[in-house]
Order: sequence, then structure tokens, then C-alpha cells
Amino acid sequence: MKNLHDVTIQQQKKEAKKETMNSMNDVFTDEVLRELFPTNRADDFFEALFGDANEGAYDISLSFQGHDEQSNSLHFNLDLHERPGRCLACNLTSGLPEVFSRHKVIDIEGLVTDVEKKLDGKAKCGAWKLGRTQQPEKSLHSIPLQIDLA
Repeated sequence: MKNLHDVTIQQQKKEAKKETMNSMNDVFTDEVLRELFPTNRADDFFEALFGDANEGAYDISLSFQGHDEQSNSLHFNLDLHERPGRCLACNLTSGLPEVFSRHKVIDIEGLVTDVEKKLDGKAKCGAWKLGRTQQPEKSLHSIPLQIDLA
């Protein structure tokens, strides 16, 4: 049988963890997201891919979707915004999770390391995975990024 002191300490730890995780929205502000994934990274990606940044059909930004307490994971999206005069077609974006997961310019591994730095000791990043491309709007496709926390 647990004593009252042990139960109280466990409850306090749970509350502290919950409070820490609820503050994730305060950590991942728009400014921090732009710092983690600078706007010029899309140009660098297309420069490496096509030899000309102007050949790209979309810009890429990072958005924070929240913290899932049950799975203890952070959820982000790599949002692909159609460039003016370009076509953001599903056949162009459906294979991107596989490409992004290993491309040196996109550097998801480095992004996860930088996310952990922003957590400032509140949690450690573990495994990560990119989900299937989604199309919330005609001119916006999103690739989910899930980062498990340890």
C-alpha cells in the first residue's frame, strides 16, 4: 500500500509534467517556427533539386499542431504553400514524406535536434516520423511530423 506522501509526490509530478506540456504553445511561436525552418529553405531545396530556386512550385513553412498527452508527442506540419503561377498537384507532393525524411537540405533530423533545444530541458526528443501528405486546401498541402518525447 502506498503512503499518502508517495501518492502526493506522484500527483505533483503529473501536474508539473502536464503544466510543462501545456506551455508548448508558448514555446513554438510563429517566430520560433520560422527560426526552426527558415523561409529560404524551400529555395535551397529547389536549388539543390533543379539547379534553380525559381523552378519550385511551393514554399515550405513549419506549423505547430500541438502536444498529444496520451502519446507524449509533438505534432508539426511542413506546410507547402503554392507559389503564384505554379501548380501544387497531389502527384508532386505525395512522395515528399520519403524525400523530405532523408534530404540534407530539408534536414528533418537536424530540425528535431533544434526542436529539442527549444524545449530547454523540459523534454527530450525521441523517434520522429513523417506522415502522408494531406491536402487541407487546393493551394496548401501538409506533411505531418510527429516527434515522440522521452
